[in-house]
Amino acid sequence: MAATADPTDVRIATKSEEDSVLAVLTLAFSADPGVRWYFTAPPQFYTYFPEFSRAYGGKAFDHKAAYYVGDYAGAALWLPPDVEPDNDEIVSVMQDALSEEKLALVGEFIERVEKSHPTEPYWELTVLGVEPAQQGEGYGKLLIDPVLAECDREETPAFLISSNVQNLSFYIRHGFEIVDTIQLPTMPPFFPMRREPQR
Repeated sequence: MAATADPTDVRIATKSEEDSVLAVLTLAFSADPGVRWYFTAPPQFYTYFPEFSRAYGGKAFDHKAAYYVGDYAGAALWLPPDVEPDNDEIVSVMQDALSEEKLALVGEFIERVEKSHPTEPYWELTVLGVEPAQQGEGYGKLLIDPVLAECDREETPAFLISSNVQNLSFYIRHGFEIVDTIQLPTMPPFFPMRREPQR
């Protein structure tokens, strides 16, 4: 019988647990259409996706906003209001990993994404994933509930970009709405999503 997700299993990850958190996120995104467009070959994916995740969401560890559940069955990296990804490091990873053709598209993609972000302070869910062998057990909900509750208390919006159409219904159930669909030539669609604070 599969284990049942328990809220007491959710923990805030410390900096020393960063590699373990990035490991489960890498497993979780191994079949993600958007991520695998960036990092297509398996060696490329396993080399660069952890570094991309560290650059995009690694500041979550410094702000006690990195969560994991169970024995690293899943993890989420949140950035609090006014904390931004390490954009210089993201560019560095992309330059190392991508062809010139893909880099040209990424520049246009980033411009579209920036226009979809909230203009007021907001929480950003940079990366959320549950390892494939333990998906469907409710771990995703446990990983977003603490911050969404804080968003409601603080009356602050939340924002994310989903790179997998199969995950949209999960986020919609938790109050997110699609604010744009970004699809450039050869790229799968990406979905910026926003959640208003709820009473």
